[in-house]
Amino acid sequence: MTEPLSLVSTNPGKAAPGDFETAAALFRPIFARIAQGAVAREHERRLPFEEVAWLKQQRFGALRVPVEFGGYGLDHAGFLRLLIELAAADSNVAHLFRGHIAIVEDRLSDADPRSRAIWLTRFGQGDIIGNASTEPDGAILDKRSTRLHQADGQWLLNGTKFYTTGSIFADWIDVSARRSDEAHVSALTARHHPGITISDDWDGFGQKLTGTGTGVFSNVPVEPHAIRTREERAPYLTAIYQVVLLATLAGIARAIVTDTAAQLRARTRVYSHGNSDLAKDDPQLKQVVGELGAAAYAAEALVLATAPGFAAAQVAAAGADREAALTAAQALEIEVNQAQVAIADIVLRSASRLFDALGASAVRHEAALDRHWRNARTILSHNPLVYRARIVGDYLVNGKLPDRVWSVGIAERAIKEAAE
Repeated sequence: MTEPLSLVSTNPGKAAPGDFETAAALFRPIFARIAQGAVAREHERRLPFEEVAWLKQQRFGALRVPVEFGGYGLDHAGFLRLLIELAAADSNVAHLFRGHIAIVEDRLSDADPRSRAIWLTRFGQGDIIGNASTEPDGAILDKRSTRLHQADGQWLLNGTKFYTTGSIFADWIDVSARRSDEAHVSALTARHHPGITISDDWDGFGQKLTGTGTGVFSNVPVEPHAIRTREERAPYLTAIYQVVLLATLAGIARAIVTDTAAQLRARTRVYSHGNSDLAKDDPQLKQVVGELGAAAYAAEALVLATAPGFAAAQVAAAGADREAALTAAQALEIEVNQAQVAIADIVLRSASRLFDALGASAVRHEAALDRHWRNARTILSHNPLVYRARIVGDYLVNGKLPDRVWSVGIAERAIKEAAE
């Protein structure tokens, strides 16, 4: 039975600037409560509205927000550590904050002080952002069908999105669109406007509870300061979106260790050809758990190794030298790509290897241990590994820097060929 929320610290704003241990002490009891219900939510396919509310009450989305705006002011390393801990409790909950985390970073480098203050204050008060970028099947590559136009002096948003991760839980939604002048823009709009419908129709076999699904926007108003072109946004946003997924994978690796150790510790049945009367004393089975622990350590180290690059990219983005900012962002992109290629095998192998430490009962539906592989595989399918490895190889061999913006859709050439 979980504790009532009133017994969890809800005393926001007490962490000193950049004080990781104080912030961690506030959130770890909440993470523990989230972990308690993770398997039940998986079985029931119950979206974590209550769990997100706990995090919002303590202002998890303000971890990177400066203290002067009501945030905790954590650096990248401290923030990533807590994100990994949340992912270990429930990878779905960490993942659904992906869009929010990116927009916080974007607003930290906002050159407009008024816009920056408006949004950082909202985030410091606990508001969170959802994501709505990818469009349904049939969308043309890098040409958003979602449109932003003016009518009677008001910007209005119209279109349909898929993969609206986190939006069903959010206060605001980051929607990618084409403005009436054909510029690609990001528009932040109020989630609960009557012109917005978010459906929980994601049918993937993993990460089922991230609130990912179809979003329909019909004449939704957008504040002028909530619109940014690609050129105005933080140049390292692609890396931010990606590292959230990597931190979630590192959290899954942690959860694998926790679950496997607990199952082995409680197991009473043994094999006659094993090495001990108790499974927890079998040296071969303990070796498997030790290997899983080492894998989780390596996965977390890969994620945390990117923190200095993020710090450098943030400083460069806040400066006046756009070329320096782009260079720092591209260097960071290479780092994150390398981390992704390495972390994939580590976590996927662990998600399968864990069964070597446990008996046949471990594959029963009740244990839900298969969720670790399903969730990791789903996350890694967001950005194909073969492309990431190729990009790193092209950089190492030819010095070619990666593209700063990614998109998905049908190439116009394919459309023309199909019509011929």
